[in-house]
Amino acid sequence: MSLPVPGAVPLVAINGGMIYGHDLLWPTFAPFAERRQVILFDQRGRGESQAPPGARAARVEHDALDVGALREALGIAQWDIAAHSWGGGIALLAAAEDPEGVRRIVTFDAVGPTSGWLDTLHGRGVAHLAARGLDDERAALAAMDPRALFADDPELHARYSRLFYPAWFHDVTAMLAPPPLSLSPTGAAVVARLRREGYDWRASHARVKAPVLLIHGDQDCIPVQEADANARVLPRAHVLRVGDSGHMPFFEWPALVFEAALRFLDA
Repeated sequence: MSLPVPGAVPLVAINGGMIYGHDLLWPTFAPFAERRQVILFDQRGRGESQAPPGARAARVEHDALDVGALREALGIAQWDIAAHSWGGGIALLAAAEDPEGVRRIVTFDAVGPTSGWLDTLHGRGVAHLAARGLDDERAALAAMDPRALFADDPELHARYSRLFYPAWFHDVTAMLAPPPLSLSPTGAAVVARLRREGYDWRASHARVKAPVLLIHGDQDCIPVQEADANARVLPRAHVLRVGDSGHMPFFEWPALVFEAALRFLDA
């Protein structure tokens, strides 16, 4: 948590990856801290957050409800949210349950409102790696069976996440070192359930009162059409497509996306 900024609405940051902690976004989201108090949210059993007693029963809805509970525990009347990937889905679920506590939301390459995109994700990742000449990485990813991720095996989810990492980038020169091997029984249980059972959040998204800016790279393995699908069900949302960008536009086009995000949040 950064220091409070007098007169500015605090901002809570929610990372994606589902098995990772807040360090996936920090210090990447440091530009927000120039104008806002930034609060880094760790989902249950990830980062510095304690695992729940029954980790295998964990659900993404629990993470979403924790967002509003954290706001109340910190004594914050209202805040903004910035979130990435799966974190974008958590942010929108949280805003539906805490409508008066969320002022504005900006997402970066958020997951779609239904789980259909998961069915083609593995193939898209393999194709992205092939198109970029990353033959060893392509072969390693292609050898994995994504159906194995229906099981909540923390080591398997951690290995798969690292293998998929290069596929998230359109410009491989912008790629950082892959995140560390993160073994989270809670996170593995949550994402395995989502993969296994699917989801449909459209009814929940329709209850979000806050304005939402959906920033999305047009070369992401999560198709930009998922941002359009989110915008169709969110009452007050618009999409900013980032050209020649993958899943992490804040690495590939940082000046563009942070300027847009801050302009939106400061409105």
